[in-house]
Amino acid sequence: MLDGEPRDADGKPLLSNSKGNTPGTDLKAKARAAGGHGARALFVVSQRLADTSAMKYMAPAYTRSRQYVKGGTMTTMEYIPNSYLITPNMAQAIFGKAVMDSMVAAVKGGRPYTSASSGPANLTFKKGLLENKSSNVLGYLEGTDKKDEVLFITAHYDHLGKHDGKIFYGADDDGSGTVAVMEIAEAFAKAKKAGKGPRRSIVFMTVSGEEKGLLGSKFYVENPVYPLANTVADLNIDMIGRIDPEHASDSNYVYVIGDDKLSSDLRPINEAANSRTKLKLDYRYNDPNDPNRFYYRSDHYMFAQFKIPIIFYFNGVHADYHKETDTVDKISFGMLQKRAQLVFYTAWEIANRDERVKVDRNEK
Repeated sequence: MLDGEPRDADGKPLLSNSKGNTPGTDLKAKARAAGGHGARALFVVSQRLADTSAMKYMAPAYTRSRQYVKGGTMTTMEYIPNSYLITPNMAQAIFGKAVMDSMVAAVKGGRPYTSASSGPANLTFKKGLLENKSSNVLGYLEGTDKKDEVLFITAHYDHLGKHDGKIFYGADDDGSGTVAVMEIAEAFAKAKKAGKGPRRSIVFMTVSGEEKGLLGSKFYVENPVYPLANTVADLNIDMIGRIDPEHASDSNYVYVIGDDKLSSDLRPINEAANSRTKLKLDYRYNDPNDPNRFYYRSDHYMFAQFKIPIIFYFNGVHADYHKETDTVDKISFGMLQKRAQLVFYTAWEIANRDERVKVDRNEK
């Protein structure tokens, strides 16, 4: 596919009446769409590779699986493991001039592109290996009469690091979730010290490697400290400190994702807990046709793979998402507190109810 979108001579998009970018034509959205339709490899033909100033900002802009760029620059792409940014000249060398001419003509004409078959392409790659070590951090609070059953409360503490001297702070993604897990752990510890500890055990786990492809949570479920068969649920907190543009006029909300996928118990439990916090529970991202696919994009999904019921708490994306401007001064601490309280009240019910959360659904 070509990077960008077709435009007329004045630079106006041919796909919409907008003066800016047409929704769904950015590189991440197109990669998600391709992955959602079963693409196993993706070549993005980008003229921007010749622009060194543009390349400075491309590397931190995408997340998940690795992607290599001619000249040694590495960035990442969502959902498709074999994804590559290549120059137009490289695309022509691989797929042939006729294919490239057809693509360019289609874009300039604003019409659908149908490629003539160019046959298989044989590519040889040379890759090095750099080993980095990181850690998941687990805090265990033992329960009472149901201590062998375990509830997990999770968040990821890694972010995007430093690029070109700029620090990507990740205050919302996921500093907000990390501090929420710590505060919830403290509240449960105080309850236990007062003789009112939970019946089920609770593991408060902050994981690493989420931004590289859910690596920390993947490692845990493949090497569990506590039996997965005894793990009753995972409440995952990933970005709860900001307000997204959809709720600019009413910030008293939280997105609730995945609560209906594996268990019919979780939504009633969470909604009953919300009688105290009185947040608007926004379920829009539970739609299996939602192109953002958030259900698959944070650490809860690794637990869900093993049929462990989950809830993912989320405030939505904003202008500072995955940018160096995601800083602590922009955190809405009042909303962070209310959302963390909702997780606590939900966890309290799950940890203390007579019956463990049942697994009776299998929704996409």
